[in-house]
Amino acid sequence: MTNRTAAARYARALFDVSVHDRDLRQVEADLAGFADLIDGHATLRRVLLNPAIPTERKRAVVDALVGRLGDVIPPVAKLLRLLAERDRLGLLSQVLRAYRARLLDHLGIVEAQVTTAQPLTPERAAAIEHSLAQVSGRTVTMVTDIDPEILGGVVARLGTTVYDGSVAGHLERMRHTLLER
Repeated sequence: MTNRTAAARYARALFDVSVHDRDLRQVEADLAGFADLIDGHATLRRVLLNPAIPTERKRAVVDALVGRLGDVIPPVAKLLRLLAERDRLGLLSQVLRAYRARLLDHLGIVEAQVTTAQPLTPERAAAIEHSLAQVSGRTVTMVTDIDPEILGGVVARLGTTVYDGSVAGHLERMRHTLLER
């Protein structure tokens, strides 16, 4: 089983356990907080991710951290202990990404990556966000990027679907059409 598959399974299990009686945003926040704690402390990261350190010690460190944080939701604390016991704490960032994707899907939100050649005005950004919401039938949260190489227009990515309305994309399609003739 790949790490990505394992992370998706852990995230699905955490979501399934939490969906009925927990605040799903709080679950995400607790998971993200612990991941940030590990990422922000080099020594802690080395200890928890080192395969030479016995899992019992890692579990003890995780228990101590969860105890110090105090307000970690029980399913998150249990998952962290399980990851420590199975020496899988290296999957934590992937578990967090998979959990976030599942949460956004559950809430009917889709994340859009929008690339333009120039920064968008707030009005234009709102219009693009509205159009993407109509196309997807979901609420859209938009992240914007600037790439002068697209020359103009917009490239929007909704999940695995890409809407290429860039000048560079149009020119490339015209080139292919002319070469086919």
